[in-house]
Amino acid sequence: MKAQHSLLPIAAAMLAATLGAAAPGAEEASATLSPQALQEIAQVEAEIDRIEAQTIGRLAIPPDNQVQQIELLGKLMLYDKQLSVNRNEACAFCHMPEAGFTGPVSELNRTTGSYPGSVRTRFGNRKPQSHAYAPLSPVLHYNSGQGDLVGGNFWDMRATGRRLGNPAAEQAEGPPTNPVEMGLPDIACAVYRASQRPYRALFESVWGQQAFAIDWPGDVEQVCAQPGPPPASEPTPVHLGPIDRGRAGTTFDQMAQSIAGYEASAEVTTFSSKFDAVLAGKAQFTTQEKAGYDLFRGKAQCNTCHRDGGPGEDPLFTDFTASNIGTPANPRLPYYAENRPDALGYVANPAGSSYVDLGVGNFLTNGHLLSHPSAVDARWLKLAPGNQARIQVPTLRNVDKRPDQGFVKAYVHNGYFTSLKAIVHFYNTRDVLPRCQPHDVGEGTTCWPAPESTDNMNTSRVGRLGLSDAEEDAIVSFMQTLSDGFMPVGQQ
Repeated sequence: MKAQHSLLPIAAAMLAATLGAAAPGAEEASATLSPQALQEIAQVEAEIDRIEAQTIGRLAIPPDNQVQQIELLGKLMLYDKQLSVNRNEACAFCHMPEAGFTGPVSELNRTTGSYPGSVRTRFGNRKPQSHAYAPLSPVLHYNSGQGDLVGGNFWDMRATGRRLGNPAAEQAEGPPTNPVEMGLPDIACAVYRASQRPYRALFESVWGQQAFAIDWPGDVEQVCAQPGPPPASEPTPVHLGPIDRGRAGTTFDQMAQSIAGYEASAEVTTFSSKFDAVLAGKAQFTTQEKAGYDLFRGKAQCNTCHRDGGPGEDPLFTDFTASNIGTPANPRLPYYAENRPDALGYVANPAGSSYVDLGVGNFLTNGHLLSHPSAVDARWLKLAPGNQARIQVPTLRNVDKRPDQGFVKAYVHNGYFTSLKAIVHFYNTRDVLPRCQPHDVGEGTTCWPAPESTDNMNTSRVGRLGLSDAEEDAIVSFMQTLSDGFMPVGQQ
């Protein structure tokens, strides 16, 4: 069942506020972001430029082994703004290390939840996931014993990994042509842009001289400067012959595999949290952290899905399945207001205020998807009803990693929650507290809004945990030990 909600006015107002007071409405929003958002975005972009320049400098003396060469290529592409349609947005814009490789703009996390794309008036329908530890997800598969789909990347598992054998690589193929993200009209544009970059020689050294040996049409620059999506009548607007089209597809795959290689590297997926130090006998939990860990594994049942490891398992704090925890709709998402043609005629969200995120089920039924990097296995269509509104269980590693204590992080797929305390309180009291009235000042404390969808809602492990306020705080304290970059005493 889908909850009824009237979100368009709220979303339009939030979008106008975020984009600037002069914005007359979502469909005609000013390209000027609010001063606070602009300031933070400028800081993030400057840091992206700094990291990119530093990484380009490594090309002078590249690593002498292929694994590290691939990692270097992946990092260079992740921080390359030229791979977006307006040359203004790198992959890293939504995935910076200081925020645990997720959204690095506190003001956007606090207000919109989702992030603008290369076309700055277009926002996504979900908050950015962390790409740290993402390469450790298995290829999406159906476990008949437990009756669950397991693996993949993206909140809805739609980067299955079944074609490339790597969900993180297939995930990396989504944003470049997603109209509300990097916005290129054709995957060939990403290949063409990469062929113009300083890392071309290293790419050819790793993947072969044929990688960019493509007969580009004379209008490729103009075509690739037009934001996607392309017309339905011309899905591949860069006009290439069949051999060059195949070569561009292969090179695009290799770009994605390079990005996944970097995401899997020890620079990103580091296992360097206080929790890891405790496991290694190099640190000890505080009394509150230990109490939180005991609750996490026991009374609160967190460890059932956010697994801390077991025989043969790394402690990844996810089981790679999906669940509907009954999250309320997030009325701050600008996506609700993207129901009319923008200045380029694109409508991101035809459903408008009636949009309901149906998660994995929507992917399985080939519903409206902003990017579609992996094919759907038709044999899984029968699984769609049991997966409606289910969202992939995220890792809790780096869940509290932030550049400073005042930095706001957004949580769950739609960014509804903006503190760990709030989401733990929700898990504890979803089915105990009453439903909020409109504009209820007690929302999130003494009442909860209705779930966005009650389809397949988890009622066995969420909603009525019987935790005290102090026990909630202890669980938060434990989760704060999962931030990478911890330095044990004696190594500081």
